[in-house]
Amino acid sequence: MALVAGVDSSTQSTKIVVCDISTGKIVRSARAPHPDGTEVAASKWWSAYQQAAATPGLMDDVVALSVGGQQHGMVTLDEAGELVRDALLWNDNRSAGDAVDLIGELGGGAAWADAVGSVPVASMTVSKIRWLARVEPELAATTASVVLPHDWLTWQLGGRTFSPVTDRGDASGTCYFDATANEYRQDLVRLAFGRDLELPRVAGPSEIVGYTPDGIAIAPGTGDNMAGGLGLGVRGGEAVVSLGTSGTAFTRSSRQTHEPTGTVAGFADATGEFLPLVCTLNGARNLVATAQLLGVSLEQLSHLALSAPAGSEGVSFLPYLEGERTPPLPDAQGELVGLTLRNMKPANIARAAVEGVLWSLAYGVQVLREQTGGINKITLTGGASQSPAVRQIANAVFGLPIAVTDTFESVAVGAARQAAWAVTGEMPDWPVPFMSEHLPSAEDEAAAAELNQRYAALLESHFLSQ
Repeated sequence: MALVAGVDSSTQSTKIVVCDISTGKIVRSARAPHPDGTEVAASKWWSAYQQAAATPGLMDDVVALSVGGQQHGMVTLDEAGELVRDALLWNDNRSAGDAVDLIGELGGGAAWADAVGSVPVASMTVSKIRWLARVEPELAATTASVVLPHDWLTWQLGGRTFSPVTDRGDASGTCYFDATANEYRQDLVRLAFGRDLELPRVAGPSEIVGYTPDGIAIAPGTGDNMAGGLGLGVRGGEAVVSLGTSGTAFTRSSRQTHEPTGTVAGFADATGEFLPLVCTLNGARNLVATAQLLGVSLEQLSHLALSAPAGSEGVSFLPYLEGERTPPLPDAQGELVGLTLRNMKPANIARAAVEGVLWSLAYGVQVLREQTGGINKITLTGGASQSPAVRQIANAVFGLPIAVTDTFESVAVGAARQAAWAVTGEMPDWPVPFMSEHLPSAEDEAAAAELNQRYAALLESHFLSQ
């Protein structure tokens, strides 16, 4: 049995899955943790990979592997290829002001969207290189190259025997790569950093870019969202909503989006097409915080939420406990709105937390629909999708059919699928493990319409109009 491996190098950990190349079945897996924080030494990712890969027998008979890595992070290298400083991760917001400055310097969000499909926010690499040039000019002066987390790990896997490479999916998250023309925009690098940088070669989506010292073929790898799209088999007309530490909503498109407000990032996918995506910072941790506020477990929070009516009797939760990326509100704070003596109940607060977190993604799906055409189905995945409350309330927030995946390492499996494609020359057709499907009732559709109207008005009045 031929095997391929997929690596998910996420914010929290390195996960490796080994899959049957024919069926996609996971036959072995391992993981190792990453350090906490939004600024991490890239060498820690390599140490975590080595720790996980050292699991006895894990990599036996593996013929190819690929890396799906957290997007946007800034990994700086000097002329010798050595690390200049710790990597800034996607969730590091210190460059929020730099993003605002860059938007103005190019002539506004529409100018950026026209150029590269996305508008800079703090998470994107272009904002981080501006921060480096502005705040740490001595380190900036020694920086010859900037690569992304998956690029750096792929380079280590090959023993640095080839030059750093990336793929168009992950490169499209830098805000200095034009995924329609498939070329870097060094003019935008110069705008942000003051001079050109050496950037990794953009490999083809099914290219073998090198080999490990043990002779395992290495595929190009990609960003975590693009790998997740491969693992979930995302198609046009459907949206994947992933609810974990953060939240994402994305679909597949044959053309790049150029949405000028920055709500939709016009990313490329890992196949040669595009992956318009909305990302929110506030996911499952909002539910954890609500459970702590109410003094209950997550299981009890789910029961409480399901005991309240749709709409939470008018209680609304604006889920911006960590600021927000989409819409770009880095300094926003969460709010409980609409409390009265009649509705101030634990059950309503619990349900409002679930509705608010899901609504922030439904808001993104609506903008995706406007940019790409009809979206008529949601695939719900991620750790928080295993909550009964999240699964059942989703219909009353999205007003669409919902298919919920089982617990599934979609990023690692997607990376393995890319590795299989590279080594065989054909994209394999692997099944997605769905747990349940939920069709919206007429009441769900009415509740979703009311909720969307209410929350959109609150967003406008509390944040966007200020």
